[in-house]
Amino acid sequence: MDKRAYIRDEFSKIQIELSEKQAEQFEQYYEMLIAKNEVMNLTAITEFEEVVQKHFIDSVMIKEVREPGDNEKWIDVGTGAGFPGIPLKIVYPQLQVTLLDSLNKRVKFLQEVVDALGLEQVEALHGRAEEYAKKAEYREQYDCCVSRAVANLASLSEYCLPFVKVGGAFVPYKSGKIQEEIEAAGKAVEILGGRIGQRKEFMLPGSDMYRCLLYIEKMKATAKKYPRKAGMPTKEPLH
Repeated sequence: MDKRAYIRDEFSKIQIELSEKQAEQFEQYYEMLIAKNEVMNLTAITEFEEVVQKHFIDSVMIKEVREPGDNEKWIDVGTGAGFPGIPLKIVYPQLQVTLLDSLNKRVKFLQEVVDALGLEQVEALHGRAEEYAKKAEYREQYDCCVSRAVANLASLSEYCLPFVKVGGAFVPYKSGKIQEEIEAAGKAVEILGGRIGQRKEFMLPGSDMYRCLLYIEKMKATAKKYPRKAGMPTKEPLH
């Protein structure tokens, strides 16, 4: 199989035309992911076509609710193997991207990928969201925060909204029917300075995977006491 041609074809189905260089970067990312996955747990999805659909294509579907602008700063909280941050950076090279993960060996892998692919203006950080969100150089500095991390919406909002500047947005990638979760998180989002806006629900192209992208706009600055100390947002979600 011509992997690059396949990648370009799949992206063109969602109206994204990749250059030969971008297709090559995705192919190289795939190869590095699979090689590293043999020695550490990065992804349960390893078949090439599935990785393209459920990791690469899925990552850039945010364009349905927010198209990345020129020179915007984005942060991917709990990035894991680099999703959605690295695919977004490949497709939108003008973005400044911060990748944040709490596991150092994953962060080392991400740095290897960034170096190998020649990606510029990408920062891979090892640490917890609760700590970095308290630092002046990261707090309320981002146009958009994205996260595919598995956490309930109230907890995830407390980890992510403090990074977003007023007027920016937090977009969590959720799966499963999330109406109840949205209703339960409404108060938390408000406390943190956000407002739940539109949501986009769809089946991920070429797969059986349901996806919901939620657009949460940052209306006002987040109170200094949030996020609370390590573990609290998960143990006792705001409500």
